[in-house]
Amino acid sequence: METNQTHLKLKTPLRCIVKLGGAAITSKNDFEKINEGNLVTVSSQLRDAMMSSGSSSEPVLEMDWSKRPGISDTLNRVDDFKEQQVLDYNSFVVIHGAGSFGHFQASKSGVHKGGLNQPLVKAGFVATRISVTSLNLEIVRALAREGIPSVAMNPFSCGWSTRERNIASADVSTVVEALDSGFVPVLHGDAVLDESLGCTILSGDVIISHLAAQLKPEFVVFLTDVFGVYDRPPAEPNAVLLREIAVREDGSWSVVKPTLEDMDKQVEISVASHDTTGGMATKISEAAMIAKLGIDVYIVKAATEHSLTALSGKLRDKIPKDWLGTVIRYVS
Repeated sequence: METNQTHLKLKTPLRCIVKLGGAAITSKNDFEKINEGNLVTVSSQLRDAMMSSGSSSEPVLEMDWSKRPGISDTLNRVDDFKEQQVLDYNSFVVIHGAGSFGHFQASKSGVHKGGLNQPLVKAGFVATRISVTSLNLEIVRALAREGIPSVAMNPFSCGWSTRERNIASADVSTVVEALDSGFVPVLHGDAVLDESLGCTILSGDVIISHLAAQLKPEFVVFLTDVFGVYDRPPAEPNAVLLREIAVREDGSWSVVKPTLEDMDKQVEISVASHDTTGGMATKISEAAMIAKLGIDVYIVKAATEHSLTALSGKLRDKIPKDWLGTVIRYVS
């Protein structure tokens, strides 16, 4: 695999990589509709988590100076920044899923299967990228409205590509340069070129695993639409939240808490019919790979007090008994 190793040394250690699950920030069964309430709350929580204690009391100065539909009073606060001191941010990278954006276009055209020589696949590739990049822009704007210096970085345009759906080339130096310049890179699952198939879908979960290995964050947080990983689909009766999963050197994993009789380490997973990225099964697999690096992974419901606790890094020393979520960590 080709990766640019020249500038991988960060000036400041990376605090956290955050995955905004598509189902948490969009209405996944409502075509191309953003869950505005969740996105606003998540953006606010990210700001709280990123700000150091000395900067947290500073007023929010919006960085989205563009006109927004439905809002007649567009405030341009350029002058406010002239008086603002340089704020001290914790270093974060944000990656988001597509939810109700992109999955429909990709699944209907078969982009994830490859075959760019087919007109339907090529059209679907274009349509998928239009959809996911439009969601990316809205997320960047939501973060910017919270005073977060967010910049869009889509994998296709940054030269990421795959071979048999595995990452073949990924220039991480662009992410490092953005971080070193004080920006918060915002990446997403994307349609990319594949050396064997012609094209495919590179999921946000695979991107997280790759960036975690390269940049070594202190911890990783998956924000989802459920409280964590369950022993079966959470909508089913008697579904049990798995609070802690241990990952061993060989990548195998087992449930530590709660202790359940005859608990099989393979968790039952349901995947939406239009989801071309593997759903929760991919999340657990990628989370286990990250934990194997010695990096704690927290899977938690977005826009809750529990997600703010995870984002703030308060779970690294001790997990509160009333915290709801799943911790995945390495055990020797």
